[in-house]
Amino acid sequence: MNDLIPAGLSGEALWLPVVFLALMGFAILAYVVLDGYDLGVGLLMARAGDDEKDVMVSTIGPFWDANETWLVLGVGLLLIAFPLAHGAIMTALYLPVALMLLGLILRGVAFDFRVKARDSHKPLWNRLFFAGSLLAAVTQGVMLGRVVTGFVPSLVNDVFSLGIGACLAAGYGLLGAGWLLIKTEGMLQARAVRWAQVCLVLTALGIAAVSIATPIVSARIFEKWFSLPNIFFLAPIPLFTAALFLACWLFLRRLAHDADEGNARGLERWCWAPFACTVGIFVLAFNGLAVSLFPYLVIDKMTIWDTAAASESLWFVLVGAAVVLPAILVYTAFVYRVFRGKTRALSYY
Repeated sequence: MNDLIPAGLSGEALWLPVVFLALMGFAILAYVVLDGYDLGVGLLMARAGDDEKDVMVSTIGPFWDANETWLVLGVGLLLIAFPLAHGAIMTALYLPVALMLLGLILRGVAFDFRVKARDSHKPLWNRLFFAGSLLAAVTQGVMLGRVVTGFVPSLVNDVFSLGIGACLAAGYGLLGAGWLLIKTEGMLQARAVRWAQVCLVLTALGIAAVSIATPIVSARIFEKWFSLPNIFFLAPIPLFTAALFLACWLFLRRLAHDADEGNARGLERWCWAPFACTVGIFVLAFNGLAVSLFPYLVIDKMTIWDTAAASESLWFVLVGAAVVLPAILVYTAFVYRVFRGKTRALSYY
């Protein structure tokens, strides 16, 4: 990696961009996990009954705004700390970003309107909520695929990006099902076990396919993962990921047995485990991606040092981040503590 660091670069000009990359990565990971489960709940609504839909929406209602704050923080850090990369990335991702925002707008509008809508109109808002969730999830995966392939236009890269979009949607569905296991009870909780089992298989197949395809579409990533001694240092990431998939499958099989037997106590005892395993899978996958891309923001074109703002600007923003980031963490923790426990159907009456 030393050959990628500009000659003569040292001190704060060397490490400040790394700090901001870590902060930006943390914000994006927090968004993917937290907003991922409420996107997943939206995706699973297509399989739920009308009464179940109300409960499902209620499970994510109090956390909605707090979850999406992390996306704003991550994009804001990219804009301020790496302005050149922000311009290049947003230009290359203009269409999927616009579609993602459309999906998020559809979700937000449908979330509020479905509660007050007439009975004849409610199915329309439910479908729009699902459509917005699906559009946002798939476009986020497409953006990730475009980043991995360095924004090089080709049919192979487009298919690869769509594959990542499908994989991410399945992963969000798994997060959503895990969240429903924690927040619901009764028949809906039992159905969430079945949904989680299906999404787990799809997510595992998707991650396996993406893990094989990524080194093929990017020679640099292939070199980083399969050269010596890197292969020995990086091997724990896929091994631990496989172990978490196995653990999640075993927990879900146990929960499915408890659901079939009507063992509510057993369901409650381990209801948190699939969600925890899924979060671990996402964290490991994100770390694997970070290892693959570092220190590039645009692979093979722009490193963090090539595109970083002046050190004086970074120091100024770092002071602000030191205030804003803890505030968001405290607010998020407070919201999750206040609205802990099981959820009932959403109502404004």
